[in-house]
This record gives sequence, structure tokens and C-alpha cells, in this order.
Amino acid sequence: MIASPPLDEDHGSRDRAMGPSKPRSNWKEDLESAALSVYSQGGEDGVLLRLFDEIGVHNQTFVEFGAADGERHSNTANLRCHHGWSGLLMEASDHADGALVQHEYVDPQNIETLFKKYDVPSEFDLLSIDIDGHDYWVWNAIQSYKPHVVIVEYNIFFLPSMARTIAYDSTYQWDHENYVKYHGASLAAFKQLARQKGYALVYTEPFFPNAIFVREDILPAALALPEDSEWDRWKWDEDSYVEPTAQPGGEWVAV
Repeated sequence: MIASPPLDEDHGSRDRAMGPSKPRSNWKEDLESAALSVYSQGGEDGVLLRLFDEIGVHNQTFVEFGAADGERHSNTANLRCHHGWSGLLMEASDHADGALVQHEYVDPQNIETLFKKYDVPSEFDLLSIDIDGHDYWVWNAIQSYKPHVVIVEYNIFFLPSMARTIAYDSTYQWDHENYVKYHGASLAAFKQLARQKGYALVYTEPFFPNAIFVREDILPAALALPEDSEWDRWKWDEDSYVEPTAQPGGEWVAV
């Protein structure tokens, strides 16, 4: 059951991320100026507050996986601890304590079963995906649930035009010592999947590989979004570019 844990007193004195009170004419500059980290890795705490100020909040509910310990580099901890949100946190490693963070291995085959197990509502505000593996396939597998906002970590080691993801393999484990680049999916792959699902790209973090998508049906009609290409933060020399090596038994899939 989704429940709201008590405020962590250790973090109560931290400055809380607050978005600008008035919209600006340049959406990209607006969100970049709102960036501020309380718990998040690269300013997503402030960006999310500014974003929800613009699109509105539905039920203050989130789902995040892998959530680690629920605080470090979390995209939802600021909302939970300081803004009254609640939701489901899942993590496959020993960082999960079974109380705040549920110890669950998430994959495309079980994701909707897990949502049902923990009473996730069919429509909720925020989904955060960061499992360094089948991220693309897991989001693709979520069909019965319609989050308003989705934030994903993407693989930066591709040219902007390359829509690639690791092949689905139920036995996959990220070998971050020897094949650190073989994980997840490219931004182009997520852009394509998002369009298929009815989402628009509204932000990428300048220094960390996180992208934020919003359901098109809840975007304000008057909001002028930049072209998708403006969100390409990582650009490689095409003449010398080499596709990342897949780890043994794996392969890159064009989508």
C-alpha cells in the first residue's frame, strides 16, 4: 500500500527547492534557472517543482525505481519530505530497507504486477525510472498506468540521432566495471517511445543524463516548448564516433 512516511528530521533544516512564482517567456531558461538540488543529483528537485507549478498537481503521488535508499540522488525525496507527497519506492539492491523503500527487482515482465501489489493508482503525478538496464523496456511495458510526468536516466554515449537500447535479457546485470557504457537506452530512443505514448520532452538536465517528459494532454496549450534538438546536451564528433561496446551476451537494439 502506498503510504507517506514521516518527515525525516535530519533534513528538516535544509533549504527547500522552490520554483519561480511567475512563468517566463523562454521555457528552457525558465526550467534551467529553477534547477536546485535538495536530494536530487542535478537540480531536478527545483525543476520538478517549477514544472508542477505550470501543469498542476493531480494527487501528489509518485513511483520511483531504483530508488537506492530513498534519499541520495532521489528525484522524489524533496516532494515526499517537504511537500506532502507520498508514493512507492522500489530498489533491487541492499539499499532497500523494506519499509520506506521496497526490496523489489523491477523488469518489464513484472512492473504492472508490482504496481498492483502496492496499490498504485492508474493515474499519478510522477514516475522516476533509473535502473541502469531495461529502463526503456520497463517504460514500454507500462500500459495500464498513466503518470503525468516521467523522468528517466538515459545513456549519453550515442549520437543524438541514434535510437538505441540494450536488448531485453531477463538475466542481465550491469557490468559497470568492464562494460560501463552498456546500459539503458539513448535519449533518441526515449524520445521515440515518449511520442508513441503521448508524451512530450520538456527538459534535460545540463550535467547529468536525466530527461523529463510530460503527457501531452495535460500540457498548457499556450506553453511553447523548444524543439527536441535543443535538449541534446551530449554531442560527439561524428567523424570519430564509435558505438559503445556491448557486454558479452548483449547487443544494442535499434528502436
